[in-house]
Amino acid sequence: MRRCTCAALAVLLAIVVRWCVALNGYSGAGKPPMFGDYEAQRHWQEITLNLPIREWYFNSTRNDLLYWGLDYPPLTAYHSLLCGYVARWFDRRWVELGESRGHEGMEHKMFMRATVMLADVLVFIPAVVLCCLWGARDSWRRKMSVCVCTLLYPGIILIDHGHFQYNGVSLGLSLWASLALLHGRPLLASVAFCLSLTYKQMQLYHAPAFFCFLLARCIHSRPRTRGLLLLLRLAITVIATLAVCFAPFLSDPQQLLQILARIFPVSRGLYEDKVANVWCSLSVVFKIRNILSQEAQLLVSLLSTLLSLSPSCFLLLRSPSLLGFKLCLVISSLSFFLFSFQVHEKSILLAAIPACLLLSEFPLAVTWFLVVSTFSMLPLLQRDGLLLPTVTMTLGFIVASWGLLTPRRTRGSRAVLVASLVSMVTLLAGSCLVSAPARYPDLFPVLISATSCFHFLVFLAIFTAQHVRAVGTRGDTQKRVGTQ
Repeated sequence: MRRCTCAALAVLLAIVVRWCVALNGYSGAGKPPMFGDYEAQRHWQEITLNLPIREWYFNSTRNDLLYWGLDYPPLTAYHSLLCGYVARWFDRRWVELGESRGHEGMEHKMFMRATVMLADVLVFIPAVVLCCLWGARDSWRRKMSVCVCTLLYPGIILIDHGHFQYNGVSLGLSLWASLALLHGRPLLASVAFCLSLTYKQMQLYHAPAFFCFLLARCIHSRPRTRGLLLLLRLAITVIATLAVCFAPFLSDPQQLLQILARIFPVSRGLYEDKVANVWCSLSVVFKIRNILSQEAQLLVSLLSTLLSLSPSCFLLLRSPSLLGFKLCLVISSLSFFLFSFQVHEKSILLAAIPACLLLSEFPLAVTWFLVVSTFSMLPLLQRDGLLLPTVTMTLGFIVASWGLLTPRRTRGSRAVLVASLVSMVTLLAGSCLVSAPARYPDLFPVLISATSCFHFLVFLAIFTAQHVRAVGTRGDTQKRVGTQ
């Protein structure tokens, strides 16, 4: 009973913090003509509710794709449709076709915020609680510490409940998939991961880890026929799940091609805005987008990404373990963020949430990484008027993680962490108090991005080294999965 009470209080605290952040600004508030991500989510409700499915992804007089055209897979569209039905029940003006653009009002804001909260309560928060409390063999106190820190991770709260998105749905489904794997349910894991992928295509960042772990399970199963049978069942499960999600579009090949063109917008370029990845940071020295053709950029980014994640994937295939799977999730998503094509600053959440699964094993490194991941989105959060909640939540997260998770024997590492924090605080203060030179108006966003990118490269090396070490350690307490 006491344990249930502790878990309930942790969930209640997470909900209260989310709602406090939701009282602040959001993306594009009062900024016509495009407004921001808040308007994009509202507009998708308008489009999916009022237009037939065959028109959702196509440009027309009733669906101007240049005005926040739908560019996510079908599960996002179905979610928008469901929210649209509820919105129309409250007030038809919120989703009236063509007339509701840029609609802003307190009642509508409360409704939109409530939909994000409900998605977290139904999908993300239960997945976090179960992963933390059922996915490890630590003491109950340590499990609860990890659970609280994960629920209070500032990055996803600020983006979903501040900036305004529904990342908790796709990331929550990915956590459900991870939980299923941790408990030996590969078919359920495949279904959950396919659902996350058909909600947001960026879940491809996690695909190498899931693919290698499941394939390794098939390869290492004995007898061999058992592995082949599992492989067949996994293939059928994946195909069936994707077929169900894309069912309304399967009758017309043009629909599928248009969806692919919308969810993989190659024409947008190598990266957007000031993102803390390698290509954006290198552009300070030389403009890659002006030197290489778009085809060459695609090839270079693809090869760089594969080269970065290949060692971890190879280790997971050769010696699969639950710890190795969690490390590979972080390494794969971090590799995609640093080197892949068309990266957004918010995509760092795809590496941060899996990293939370490693808080118990590597508390200092993961805490440090999570703080930097939030810091890397600072320019975006500042534009949304979220500076105060960003600073407040980050400080609270550091205090909680430092006291509950970090062992005392890592004093040398703590010194490095303090130096890193000082550099981030300095850049934060500079961006708030110092006017950038007229010649370099983006000086501080560029410095923040480059500093974060350097940190992420270091973290990529750290997590890869930990994976190598985990494979080389004999008598590891992590279960080998090949014979399960």
